[in-house]
Amino acid sequence: MKHALASRRNAVKDVPDHVLDEFVRICHAAAARGLVRCSSGNLSRRLDGTRFLATASGSWMEDLTGEQVSLCTTADGAVLNGPKPTMEIGFHAGILSTRPDVNVVLHFQSPYATALVCQSVHDPNYFVIPEIPFHIGPVVRIPFLIPGSKELAETVTKAMQDHDMVVISNHGMVTVAVDYAHAIQNADLFELACQILICNGHESEPISKEDVQHLLKLRRDARGSV
Repeated sequence: MKHALASRRNAVKDVPDHVLDEFVRICHAAAARGLVRCSSGNLSRRLDGTRFLATASGSWMEDLTGEQVSLCTTADGAVLNGPKPTMEIGFHAGILSTRPDVNVVLHFQSPYATALVCQSVHDPNYFVIPEIPFHIGPVVRIPFLIPGSKELAETVTKAMQDHDMVVISNHGMVTVAVDYAHAIQNADLFELACQILICNGHESEPISKEDVQHLLKLRRDARGSV
């Protein structure tokens, strides 16, 4: 009840209470699942063709309130209402403005996945469980770029044009989805795959290429792709 009431005492105008409450609840859920630490993660949610919600700069998703939610323009991430948004607003806006099939962008730093992107092996085979090729598809890695920079925003946005999971060296991960549930699922399943890779080390055996191709086709078919 405290979080629901807090979300109604907000600086975001023209956003229904239930929409804001859900955004706050999902931020708490992502933190509870260990996907973010302190102010390390951020979330955005498309509202319509021109606007989206985003977590505020410096906010902790684990105890986010409605006063820490920004209403921004999809075109460039400019603030319409609320506090200053996350420093990564550039790639949130960039992705939402170029991926009409996407409504949610989650930047997370779960432990095993982050540990893996801090290793020197740049292209591990994440296809160790069928959920990765089926739910997430191919994963792309980009080099470390200064957080909040224009270069990072542009690089993540470009990489996300044909991927649903981007990993940033020595930084973290970004995933996209049609809704909150699928974004959380992507992050959770990716963390599981990375945990398997780290715990098994060189003993991890990926799914065969033939089976991966079959799973990727099932993914395309489920999404209505040719």
